[in-house]
Amino acid sequence: MAGLLAIKPRVINVAALAEEALWQELELTPKPGLVDKSNNGSHRDMDHALFVRSIQAISPWFSRFEEAGRTFSRRAKSEQLSLLRPMGIACEQAMLRATHGVNTHKGGVFALGLLCFAAGRLAENGEQINALSLSSQVSGLCQGMVQRELASRTSMATAGERQFHQFGLTGARGEAESGFATVMRYVLPYWNPRAMHEMLLRLMAVNPDSNLVSRGGIVGLRDVQMYAQQLLSRGWEYDDLVRMDKQLIERNLSPGGSADLLSVAWVLGECKHYPLPPKGRG
Repeated sequence: MAGLLAIKPRVINVAALAEEALWQELELTPKPGLVDKSNNGSHRDMDHALFVRSIQAISPWFSRFEEAGRTFSRRAKSEQLSLLRPMGIACEQAMLRATHGVNTHKGGVFALGLLCFAAGRLAENGEQINALSLSSQVSGLCQGMVQRELASRTSMATAGERQFHQFGLTGARGEAESGFATVMRYVLPYWNPRAMHEMLLRLMAVNPDSNLVSRGGIVGLRDVQMYAQQLLSRGWEYDDLVRMDKQLIERNLSPGGSADLLSVAWVLGECKHYPLPPKGRG
């Protein structure tokens, strides 16, 4: 109709979604065993203010990861991680400077950095950006990571190596190599950005969270998974999460891996049905 302005479709911005995801995860309260607006969870060296500084330090890097994906889009997938790694390390160093050495978001930098990098590759190659294409792209970029960085090493010098050889857990590397299969299978079919507690419980119920294993062993992991499954099956209210928070704090358990995947879920859940960003966008 004459005189009416055409409504331009929203263009996806994965870097902006990644930053938004970190804020959404931080502000969600209560968050059992994790830092939120009410308490520090099971963390004596972290609080809400520290996470704010960490997010502020990390966020400018997301657009750089995306631009790197564009820049290196024609390079072989086998070369991509080695090209991305120095930038990831630099982002981690910015985080550590802001937090005075406390690891607040290393898992988030890894997962969200990969998603931003993948988005840049997809956009530069003229491919649609959505949850499925991002998942597939990240999986392709990370193929062989578990074998190279866990299975082929016998030193068990890191927590990840020990958990792989003792329990077969692949941690953040396995999630990335699978294209964040836990999120794709157990959260996205039920995605609701206004029900983030429910989304977190869905992750906690199934995620083989390496953070829980580090703090409470396999028993701690299984107990938290079962607790979340019970809440989901019988229905839960706000007070149930407060009680769960108290119990996890008493046992020094923190589902940090599920918190990272909740941020991944936000990005994948919110990037549906958007057109491609203009090619060459800086």
